[in-house]
Amino acid sequence: MKQLRPAVLAGIFAVAGVLSWAGARLWNAYGTLPGVPLAAPIVLGAIAVILLATALSLRSRLKAQRERRPGAKGVEPLMAARAVVFGQASALVAALVAGMYGGVGVFLLTDALEVPARRDQAWYAGFAVLAGAAVIAAALFLEHVLKLPEDDDTNPQSPASA
Repeated sequence: MKQLRPAVLAGIFAVAGVLSWAGARLWNAYGTLPGVPLAAPIVLGAIAVILLATALSLRSRLKAQRERRPGAKGVEPLMAARAVVFGQASALVAALVAGMYGGVGVFLLTDALEVPARRDQAWYAGFAVLAGAAVIAAALFLEHVLKLPEDDDTNPQSPASA
């Protein structure tokens, strides 16, 4: 499984932000802009907390396993793989969603702050971007915790050629 690259996540964030900013401008020209739900930063924050709790739990279990503590509960490889996939998927979706809310938030900040309801939606969009960044950070931390150590093969020749 390949490790997530922050540059890819930043690219997804930027493209989604530009497209949603343009879409918000277009939608506003035709009438009303759809609202930014208050639940957006709450849900993203909950996902970030779940990812962080998973990472901390697995890190302590792996540490106990490495130290060979008696009664230490090990980490099953399939569970670790599922956690990494959950983290990567969450990071990709969070980059997309945070970019979308970021674009809408920029539009609201530059065009519609005189309306109190839109000012509140700009706050919600800003909090959603911050919560999306927290999801990405927690997912990258989870991926770091579960990264397998590199092979320390000092013999560059394969056993078959020796």
